[in-house]
Amino acid sequence: MDGVPPLTMRYPWDTPPEPGEAIEVAEGVLWMRLPLPMKLDHVNVYALDDGDGWTVIDTGFDSKKSRAIWETLLAGPMAGKPVTRVVVTHHHPDHIGLAGWFQAAHGAELVTTRTAWLFARMLTLDVQEVLPEETLAYYRSAGMDPDILAERLAERPFNFADVVAPLPLGYLRIKQDDTIRMGGRDWDVHMGNGHAPEHATFWSRDDNLVLTGDQILSSISPNIGVHATEPQADPLADWLEACERLSLLARPDQLALGGHKLPFVGLPLRMRQLIENHHGALTRLLDHLDTPKPAAACFAPLFKRKIDSGVYGLALVEAVAHVNHLYHTGQAVRTRGDDGTWLYQRKL
Repeated sequence: MDGVPPLTMRYPWDTPPEPGEAIEVAEGVLWMRLPLPMKLDHVNVYALDDGDGWTVIDTGFDSKKSRAIWETLLAGPMAGKPVTRVVVTHHHPDHIGLAGWFQAAHGAELVTTRTAWLFARMLTLDVQEVLPEETLAYYRSAGMDPDILAERLAERPFNFADVVAPLPLGYLRIKQDDTIRMGGRDWDVHMGNGHAPEHATFWSRDDNLVLTGDQILSSISPNIGVHATEPQADPLADWLEACERLSLLARPDQLALGGHKLPFVGLPLRMRQLIENHHGALTRLLDHLDTPKPAAACFAPLFKRKIDSGVYGLALVEAVAHVNHLYHTGQAVRTRGDDGTWLYQRKL
């Protein structure tokens, strides 16, 4: 349209901060990074200067390495001022892992959504030495590769508590339409969903900053997964609704500070890309379901690349999310195979 500037994206910084270092992305706002021992090998965290102390946004895993990096950050870029508050965007362990440590060792207040706190506290208390039968049934229903299932059966399962510090009782709840003051700015709280339930995002009223957590990322799509805790869920519907709603807040000048990858400018374009990416995947998936197939046989149309063992688990739960969405919206039917696997087929 004449007179309307094209939608674009740009990256103000092409190199992330090294461990123990920080980049000031705006006045009183530090961008820092913690390592993760997985394919996605980092998480972004932020510190907002409140004058007499810092508000920290997300924390990284609880590990000796992460604690040592935080001690370096506290003494260095954060100038020895205390962390008085930890704001957690959502309950995933790379974001809430050290929240309890900041509470117990540093006296910080924990601020998060009710769902995030309940999920995290429940999961830290639920330690499993072997895979529970419900998880095995879920894996089989999704058609998990037998060799990968055998590997998981032979190993101690990953536990949330392995990388998340114990969470003391007590937190401050935030919810949709709240306003919170951090770093000399007032921020509107808007909830995302799909990647994690009741995922908090923060939109500055005073300048162009947006703290997006994992709801909106610059160069990867957040994982939208179904898990054994709620195997019939439709998180993709929740995620698409949240993206459409949050896209109404997006402006071309805003600097999006996400939980992974690089900060970027160009939210309107990125929101459109994220929404269209999943609609395109659903269209390809429907064409793929010309004959009955389990979720595990749907990687090719969804991801358009080979899925290796390092990301197989994430791919599987995302495939289940997409076939569940087609089933719940009436675009696909499903039947139980003799081995307990759900088989999905395009509705004729």
